[in-house]
Amino acid sequence: MAIAKAERLMNLALCLMNTRRPVSKRELRASIEAYHEIGSDEAFNRMFERDKDDLRELGMVIETVESLDGEIGYLARRDRNRLPEIALDAEEAAALSLAAKVWQQARLAEAASGALQKLRAAGVPFDDERDGDGPRDAAGHSALEPRIPTPEPAFEPLMVATRERRPVAFDYRKANAVRPEPRQVEPWALECWRGHWYLAGWDRDRGAVRVFRLSRITGRVRTRGGAFTAEVPDHVDVRAAVASWAGEGATATARIRLRRDSGYPLRARAVETLPVDADWDELEIPYGHGLDAWLVEFGPDVVVLGPDELRADVVDRLRAVAKG
Repeated sequence: MAIAKAERLMNLALCLMNTRRPVSKRELRASIEAYHEIGSDEAFNRMFERDKDDLRELGMVIETVESLDGEIGYLARRDRNRLPEIALDAEEAAALSLAAKVWQQARLAEAASGALQKLRAAGVPFDDERDGDGPRDAAGHSALEPRIPTPEPAFEPLMVATRERRPVAFDYRKANAVRPEPRQVEPWALECWRGHWYLAGWDRDRGAVRVFRLSRITGRVRTRGGAFTAEVPDHVDVRAAVASWAGEGATATARIRLRRDSGYPLRARAVETLPVDADWDELEIPYGHGLDAWLVEFGPDVVVLGPDELRADVVDRLRAVAKG
């Protein structure tokens, strides 16, 4: 389910459950921000009926009440929509605690911490309440405490824009470019892959899907008004898009010479590694679209031996950087 729809349904559910009297469609349309963007009454009525049906399919009990003046109102009584008591075993509680610890920066840290506090208030025990901060065994569930860092300044504004379905503009420097270029993007999804954050979305200027590495965004991310112009897919596989640009899953291979004790990401993907001398190794690696841009990032530590077209592309990129 798209984020925008999920938020709209959540807001509708909250409105219906947090009122003491039935609420009309007119009042709901004025109260829920997502409905403000709907131009015609006909389009709003269709969306509202779909949203109401979706909530009922999810198990929510929504009553339809006719007022004295004949206006139809809607109400979701708390006593009829009360969730069962939260009951988590030790492993489930540990999994939630571990997930909350993953985020250490941006707004997600505060949200995760607040969620844990609510669960603790409901009586759910967590392993991290034990004394001591050292590693624990498998029963303790805390031998490792993962972190997903978000050092890029662009992360938080892009996260908000992705959630709220707002177009953005920013300056972006490609791997082979000296100067950044302006981009106008409709952000779809953010994902961390191999230690780097990526944004997938619709590039308005190029009229195509693009993936952007956040560390290459320079300056401030600026939010733009208006709605998306491209349809947002139900599932955005950021990793698959990045992998295709990095040559993942390629059927062909390339041979490169790599300086000793460098280029570990390349070594991890190598099909074959042979020592050449005290300074260089020769590697066979998967070859696909975008590999030339990736190899340029390793600078003088990489020499492309073949195929010829890959070597030519890398040389052209290096020359473009040198001219800048």
